[in-house]
Formats: sequence, structure tokens, C-alpha cells
Amino acid sequence: MKTPEVHRGDVFLVNLDPTRGQEIRKMRPCLVVSPDELNDNIQTIIVAPLTKGSHTYPFRVACRFQGKSGHIVLDQIRTVDRERLVRRLGAVSPQALRRSLMVLQEMFAP
Repeated sequence: MKTPEVHRGDVFLVNLDPTRGQEIRKMRPCLVVSPDELNDNIQTIIVAPLTKGSHTYPFRVACRFQGKSGHIVLDQIRTVDRERLVRRLGAVSPQALRRSLMVLQEMFAP
């Protein structure tokens, strides 16, 4: 199977199972948040799930994707192997990507 080309800001359908506890599960659209330099050189990708329903929290970024409103769930980021990527669905807007990266920076900055 050919490894898909992956870029920060892309949205892929990702198989997140198996999961545990409160982790987001099943097949889910996920935003690629890892930098392209990482995506080009290793087998794993850092993603954040998208969800149609969600509470508004400072670490969840509201966005529209494929005509649907939802959130990028940055408190559920995870690293996945490329084998979990089912197919590319598109990309989020530059504004949604920028807001997501700002939230991640705030979450992890000292």
C-alpha cells in the first residue's frame, strides 16, 4: 500500500480504534497538526479529532469542514501510524489551522 502524502492542515479519515476510557473512538476525521518536516520523515503523524458535537472549551477550536460546523478537539491529540489513515478528506481553512496551532502553543508553553 502506498503511503499517503500528508501535510499540516490536511484532514484525514482516521481509524482511532482501539481506544480506552474517554478517548474519542471509531473512524473520525482528524486534523494533521504535526509539521511537514516530521510528516515527510517518519511513519507517525500527530492528529486532532474533529467532532460535530462538543462543548465550547478554550482548547476546542470551532470550525466548519465540508459544510458542517464542529470543533477541533485539541485536548484529544494523539500520534498515529500512517496505517491508520484511511483517506484524505480535504483541509481546514488557514484560519482554523492558525487558531489550532495557537491553542496548542498555549497548552504546552511554560
